[in-house]
This record gives sequence, C-alpha cells and structure tokens, in this order.
Amino acid sequence: MILPVVGYGDPVLRKVCEEISADYPNLKQLVADMFETMYNASGVGLAAPQVGLAIRLFIVDTEPFSDDDDLPEDERKSLGDFRKIFINAKMLKEEGEEWAFNEGCLSIPDVREDVYRHERITIEYYDENFVKKTEEFDGMAARVIQHEYDHIEGILFTDHVSTLKKQMIKKRLLNIMEGKIRADYKMKFFAKKGR
Repeated sequence: MILPVVGYGDPVLRKVCEEISADYPNLKQLVADMFETMYNASGVGLAAPQVGLAIRLFIVDTEPFSDDDDLPEDERKSLGDFRKIFINAKMLKEEGEEWAFNEGCLSIPDVREDVYRHERITIEYYDENFVKKTEEFDGMAARVIQHEYDHIEGILFTDHVSTLKKQMIKKRLLNIMEGKIRADYKMKFFAKKGR
C-alpha cells in the first residue's frame, strides 16, 4: 500500500525516533509499504518518520544511481543491487573526506541543495530478520544511509546548508508546510491538518 509522505514542518520529522523490537506490529507489511511508497515517489531512501512513525527504521535502494555516469563504474555496479533495511541503526563512525552532492528529500519536494557528508561510515543495525550487523559503507551508499539516518535523529538535509541558503529556500519550505506545492506522489501536509 502506498503511504502518504509527511511534508516539511510536521513535528514527527524533528523527533529522535524510538527503537523497536522484533514483535513490532505488522513490521513486514510496514517495510513492504515503505518500499512501495519509495518506488512510487522515485526515491532512493525512506525513513519511518517520513510516513508518520517516530521509530528507528529506514530503507534504501540505490539502484537509480547505477546509471549515473558521474560515478566510477565499479561503484555504479555495486549500487545496482544495494537494497537494505535498517532497524535500530546506530552510527558508529563517519570518516574520510567530506564531499558535496546535490541532495533532495521526498518530504521536501522541489528543494535541492549541495550537502557535504563523510565518504565512509560504520553503522550498527538490525536487518529485517533482527540479525544484528556492523558494516562499513562508502561513496554514494554511505551518503544515502547518512541522509536516512539523519531522519531517525530528527535532522533534515536542509539543516546541513548555510544560513544564506536557508534564507533563500525559506519561502519554498513555507509553501510545503502549507501544502501549496504539487508532488508526483501522495503527501500529507502539516499546516493543512484542519487548521
């Protein structure tokens, strides 16, 4: 089932999310719905707060980057089948050079900005079968994971841009809050909730 994506301004996007247990109600269905929602919106990642749930769960599928000619061929190949579920993730290390990439977010449609992130991460998480893992990722996979991890910490990519850039996008962010934008996917806007 395609879920509505929560738009910028909703307090759930600013919550530090809670851990869940293996018996979280309908977890497998929720994950399936999140993948369907993400694919419907042409995303490469989606975190539970973006569908209104303040839990430590996010998904990634970097397959769309496998066609990006700006990336090295070996990285493109590895991104083609990089599809993961992260439950109760905990970032252990962010290291290496910081590099810029023009990021967007399904909760903040029509806003894209360059964001600097570390090139390599080490993260601990549980997979969909609640098997605990500690893994290292780099390049584009690390970037997508960092973006989604920020969501479960109540951080948005716009928090990483300069004060000047924030001023420049302020009106667009307000328009998202008020539901004055059109996205190609189902959204739920904070300021339109019966106000």
